[in-house]
Amino acid sequence: MTNTLHRYSEHYAFERPPNPQPVQDDFIVFAMASRGINDDDLVARYRAFLRLALKHNPVNLGDATKGGMLRPRQDLNPKAHWKRDQRPNPEEVIAGIEGHTTVAAVFISAPIEDAERCCRETGITRHSVEYSLGFSGRVEKLPDSTVLELTTMCGHGMVSANFAKKMIDWSKENRRSPAELARTMARFCSCGVFNISRAERILNEARMKNR
Repeated sequence: MTNTLHRYSEHYAFERPPNPQPVQDDFIVFAMASRGINDDDLVARYRAFLRLALKHNPVNLGDATKGGMLRPRQDLNPKAHWKRDQRPNPEEVIAGIEGHTTVAAVFISAPIEDAERCCRETGITRHSVEYSLGFSGRVEKLPDSTVLELTTMCGHGMVSANFAKKMIDWSKENRRSPAELARTMARFCSCGVFNISRAERILNEARMKNR
């Protein structure tokens, strides 16, 4: 199991809207090796996995130790933040792999039904399904559903609720485009599984609701 199991959507909301739609644009494929079992030539195999993923147009690639295709930089000051190069850099992810880690590719797809279909088409037998039981307790203390949809795409908690709220507000105020804001948020995800495309959709939907 990984923390991506707990990605939130209105389909699993505490107070579900009428006919909620399952997430159709968030599908993550991991590659993980076990020490001393299947880690021969590990770096080359991880890099081969990510290059194979690149052929299928992922919205993000990640190395759990260094981040995704969009990363923070220590040589820039805050004034350069919105003027910096916003193009994803998958080659930086691939070249930066040095040893044991978890690598991932994030695609636009659907939940378990499509995952099972992918397994069948590639001759892989699905051995298990894991479910998130969601949140319990004083859920009224949690942020609203839009904020949770954004923050839970970083399972390590590096995209904070207040940061997500700020990006939502900026989208509503047309201070930055949803694409710019989604890419900015992705830089804070330490393992690179933040779904940039889905974040852009969520921010755009928040902006449209404000009209």
